[in-house]
Amino acid sequence: MYWTKTLIPTLKESPQEAESLSHKLMLRAGLIRMLMSGSYMYLPLGLRILNNIQAIIRQEMRSTGAAELLLPALQPLELWQRTGRDETIGEVMIRFVDRRGRKVCLGPTHEEVITELIRTHVSSYKQLPVVVYQIQTKFRDEMRPRFGIVRACEFIMKDAYSFDRDQAGLEKNYRAMHEAYTRIFQRCGLDCLALEADSGVMGGKVSHEFMVPCESGEDAAFRCLACKKAVSFTEGNEPLCPACSTPMKKINVLEVGHIFQLGTKYTAALGAHFIDQAGKQQPIIMGCYGIGVSRLIAAIIEQNNDDSGIVWPKEVAPYQVEIVPLDVADSHLMQEATRIHDGLDAAGIGVLMDDRDERAGVKFKDAELIGVPLIVVLGKKNLEQGKIEVKTRADKKVTLVEKGEVAGFLKNSL
Repeated sequence: MYWTKTLIPTLKESPQEAESLSHKLMLRAGLIRMLMSGSYMYLPLGLRILNNIQAIIRQEMRSTGAAELLLPALQPLELWQRTGRDETIGEVMIRFVDRRGRKVCLGPTHEEVITELIRTHVSSYKQLPVVVYQIQTKFRDEMRPRFGIVRACEFIMKDAYSFDRDQAGLEKNYRAMHEAYTRIFQRCGLDCLALEADSGVMGGKVSHEFMVPCESGEDAAFRCLACKKAVSFTEGNEPLCPACSTPMKKINVLEVGHIFQLGTKYTAALGAHFIDQAGKQQPIIMGCYGIGVSRLIAAIIEQNNDDSGIVWPKEVAPYQVEIVPLDVADSHLMQEATRIHDGLDAAGIGVLMDDRDERAGVKFKDAELIGVPLIVVLGKKNLEQGKIEVKTRADKKVTLVEKGEVAGFLKNSL
């Protein structure tokens, strides 16, 4: 891809409305733009990152045996009334009456909808377990949208659901999801804590939150700086690390995932039953597993940045390589840049070429701002000597590589 053929509106300064570090860098790097408070447009770089995160999630969900589906955002309010959550979720739910007089809402989550689907499909223990997931846009009428896409009114979420015949089956699926979540966050380059949590309005007796330590985190937890063991937030003095007895430090954390053993809260209320081996009717046992897909972008930036901008982990980076020819008027230099670009593109490596007629300083700053892992710099002097400069974004290490060996060097570095 060529810079001049896509939309990457970088900014030199942070907009005044940006509250957190991730919000500032997302705006400056041209990943997003606000349409109105709580509603954001994803520009080409931001969408590529979002797609890469979704690809990781889909791979790991498949490893658990979950099947992907897509549920409607537009939901009948009557489903929510049957579980009582139309009252408990309150004014956060966006609801209205359509032209037919039906009371409907824009789904803030999908437990009721998926339970209704399973109710009509599953009737026997032989059909269980069922594990499904979706990646879907959710809507919540937030009183105070904050930190860009972290707390927005429209956001993207991955929600998975398991349906089992007994508690043992639920616990097996719960463990599988817990392990998959750990892998997802590791692949996204995150230091993530799994903490026991309150289930809140979701219901159920057991739940865990996956929290990313960062300055702009909306929640708090205590963490041991010696052995890195964390516990949920509690009032009062800083506790005893249970592992090494070192005093723990209070830290800000951002929730990126939450998993629940829901039990029969929704299935009993909505009549999702099955006939067991003894011929008796039983409520299906349910689990729920959510990831804030869009807010993962912000979490990754909060933990992967330096004074120059974003430092993307390789699996989520919008491109793996950026090519920076210093003089686009030099036909020999551009010919070599194009050769490298086309070779990487043909090999399936994400590559962006900055073909703008801009000063070298502008290109260097933008390259570091958007955070592509490898930066290839083509200058006249080095090229005359048969050399090309390759810079690693994470540690800013510069290597001069023989012209004919650049493609192999880049592939080995990724």
